Amino acid sequence: MRRRSFITAVAALAFTIANGAAPAAHSKSVAADGAERQSGYARHAIVAAANPLATQVGVEVLKAGGSAVDAAVAIQAILGLVEPQSSGLGGGAFMVYYDAKVRKVTAYDGRETAPMGATNRLFLGDDGKPLPFFEAVLGGISTGAPGAIAMLDMAHHDHGRLPWADLFKPAEKLAEEGFIISPRLAGMIALKQVPQPSAPDAKRYFTKTDGTPYVAGDRLKNPDYARTLQRIARYGASGLLTGPIAQDIIKRLHEDPHPSTMVLADLASYRPTSGPALCEPYRIYIVCTPQAPSGGPGLQMALGILNYTDIDKRSAADPTAWFQFAQASRLAYADRDRYVGDPRFVKVPLKGLLAPAYLQQRANLIGEKAGPITFGLPPGAPLAGPDSTIEPGGTSHFVIVDAQGNVVSMTTTVESIFGSGRMVDGFFLNNQLTDFSLSPTDPDGVPAANAPAPGKRPRSSMAPTIVLTRNGRFLAAVGSPGGSSIQAYNLKALIALLDWKMAPQAAAALPNLVAKGDKFSADRFPQPIMQALAARNMPLSTARGEESGIQAVIARNDGYEGGADPRREGTARGF
Repeated sequence: MRRRSFITAVAALAFTIANGAAPAAHSKSVAADGAERQSGYARHAIVAAANPLATQVGVEVLKAGGSAVDAAVAIQAILGLVEPQSSGLGGGAFMVYYDAKVRKVTAYDGRETAPMGATNRLFLGDDGKPLPFFEAVLGGISTGAPGAIAMLDMAHHDHGRLPWADLFKPAEKLAEEGFIISPRLAGMIALKQVPQPSAPDAKRYFTKTDGTPYVAGDRLKNPDYARTLQRIARYGASGLLTGPIAQDIIKRLHEDPHPSTMVLADLASYRPTSGPALCEPYRIYIVCTPQAPSGGPGLQMALGILNYTDIDKRSAADPTAWFQFAQASRLAYADRDRYVGDPRFVKVPLKGLLAPAYLQQRANLIGEKAGPITFGLPPGAPLAGPDSTIEPGGTSHFVIVDAQGNVVSMTTTVESIFGSGRMVDGFFLNNQLTDFSLSPTDPDGVPAANAPAPGKRPRSSMAPTIVLTRNGRFLAAVGSPGGSSIQAYNLKALIALLDWKMAPQAAAALPNLVAKGDKFSADRFPQPIMQALAARNMPLSTARGEESGIQAVIARNDGYEGGADPRREGTARGF
């Protein structure tokens, strides 16, 4: 009966969204003006995702009795179609999952891996120098074995309730009948600042029969994507990583420029992992993130440093609060960039980095004015070279709470905008391996922690987060896209929710400040805050702005409140 009701709901939903209807209204308003369209309140279950179509599908899965993981599978299938610039079947992901029955958080790692033929010279040219970044991105060498679908397959085996195959039907039907291109996707198609939208595969996909590019409001069909989903629905992750789709992936990666060494065995042998989340205390809360090589350790370091400040006694209107925030960010980034990599390949001194005495020592460096900051020497620190990783932002995040109180917080990505710009069978291939340090060593030959290696996972900034009370009850979940800025975006959202007691929508909408090294990139802040920070040697560079995409949910006494970043198209809805 549950399966029949879901199939019926899918048929009705697919007709609605394929014809470009507006998303259903949320059950209760929690914000005014434009924020009302994105925020949501629900008594029983809620979804906050980066595209309204994905949010709708997730809610329908939950209404049909599906679990949070069931909804995550359906949402990822939709996002890969309607938001291909950010994530998809050819990408990777990290997920944290809260099991309400046992009050435990599990971390799932679907990060891509380098082929076994890769070496630490993966991104060095014939002259021994790192390739120009976008030259590397467009090459076959940039793609790792995709892990998002394999990770979801594993999580569904652990926590799914609805049949796996049924969860792909909404996206399959939408791909066949076509979806309405959103303004954000249209903007990415027209983007000239990066080369992927103009790459041959992307150009072919986003060009109409009359030779003009697709624009907002146009209907785009992707029958190849529908056929790929049918195979994944039937065979699970092996439908993607073995057989004809895998063969197509290898064929495309072996083409110039910079062909990959990846072979079918690299895809077939890919395995996601799961285990206990990295859970650390922050004031009266427990904050849980994925383990390394995710952005979890860096986020935990920043929170640990702020734990030794009085930022919780301040507010978003206080310049000192933002100074403390920025200094903690700089300190945490410096340590993350020096020490964090794939722990199967390098020694990550996690215990030392998160030791209270070391965090307090780092907090003591915040000072009164911004000065030079470098990495510290935590207990157990290995000798590691400097990092030269570049992380553009082509990523998405969503949060799901099901009717049983189980929670998914998942960040998913193809790395850069449209990944490598290469497509097979209706989806883009990732350029995740450019998340490795392009230079494997420092001038003295000391290896970087994030240097490429065969079978290695590149370091990530993705840090989907779940916050618990001290007795293990769910309190909040947050996450964001944004490349290396993810750490700062997530930190801002957590401080706003936990310390400044802001609602999720207001927390997401706060201006961003990304402080790393001697650079202070930011949105526009009120003039008094900008002047006060400049007086403390922290001039904000606001010309570019910050492209966060925060999704956040917090538990209330009578339900859940969700918010979606106003910089993007997301919504929070439930029932």
